[in-house]
Amino acid sequence: MPPDHDASYKLLFSSPELVRDLVLGFIPDAWLHSLDYRTLEKMPGSYVTDDLRHRADDVVWRVKVGPEWVYLYILIEFQSKVDPWMAVRMMSYVGLLYQDLIKAKQVLPQRKLPPVLPIVLYNGDAPWTAATNIAELIPKVPGLVSQFLPSLQYLLIAENQYTESGLATMQNLVAAMMRLQRPPQQTAVLEVIDLLHGWLADNPELMRIFAIWIRAVLLRQSKHDLALPKVQDLKELKMTLATRFEEWAQEAEQKGLQKGLQKGLQKGLQKGLEKGMQKGQRDGEARILQRLLVARFGPLSSSILAQLEHASTEQIEAWVDRAITARSLHDIFDAI
Repeated sequence: MPPDHDASYKLLFSSPELVRDLVLGFIPDAWLHSLDYRTLEKMPGSYVTDDLRHRADDVVWRVKVGPEWVYLYILIEFQSKVDPWMAVRMMSYVGLLYQDLIKAKQVLPQRKLPPVLPIVLYNGDAPWTAATNIAELIPKVPGLVSQFLPSLQYLLIAENQYTESGLATMQNLVAAMMRLQRPPQQTAVLEVIDLLHGWLADNPELMRIFAIWIRAVLLRQSKHDLALPKVQDLKELKMTLATRFEEWAQEAEQKGLQKGLQKGLQKGLQKGLEKGMQKGQRDGEARILQRLLVARFGPLSSSILAQLEHASTEQIEAWVDRAITARSLHDIFDAI
């Protein structure tokens, strides 16, 4: 994922509401749904090494399980392209997280480690074909070695598996996020912004974060051709987009008219040229036939000249064929 888009995702998922809706809306598990997501806490990304910190920072959360402070750690990785080695990366992240928990003395009683749910949120267009368990990347071998092969699976949430109609039925912030990334038309963007404005009426900070994220997504989708001010308010963003979409529609209509006119002119010119060439060919053949007839049978009558003037190319060619062997004009022009 490009760094700027990766950063916008991390900004969005710095809010516990997004993590809650990701779990409740897209992970079908009754036990996970029973947890109290009001206890969500974001963990710092300092557990990773320097070369990985930019990839895992701000994407690790923990949620309390039951009355005791026993944490389920939720590690989220954002991905826009299929990475065949994602299982290796996720195993590395989990290992580094556990190392940090041990250093910070945040392990469970009896030196147990808390469970971790590794999630890959994929927003690319191509089907996800990479292995979701590192065990799938290692050939099976017989004997003792097979007992020591690693196995760690991550949960894949692929956005392209969900339909617009299905997402539209969900009152869910992550579903709204997915809809904004694949809107069927421009009006759908304005519709989702309206929904977010209503859902987040009592959460101005998350509303601001969504406005920043939506602007970043639209700029990326338009390859930065869309001129958008740095708005941080959903209402202001909607007004700006509505104006810009109307301008786009007018520009598209104007381009369509110009293209249609140009195409019509080109078609007319081509047709006229073809017609002119055909007429030139017909006139040339008519003059040759006239000279041939005069040479063989003498001056032509006005009625024959009139027929030569108005005959089609096919008719003239037929008369030329007859004129080669005809004994009289009657044999050519059918008793004229």
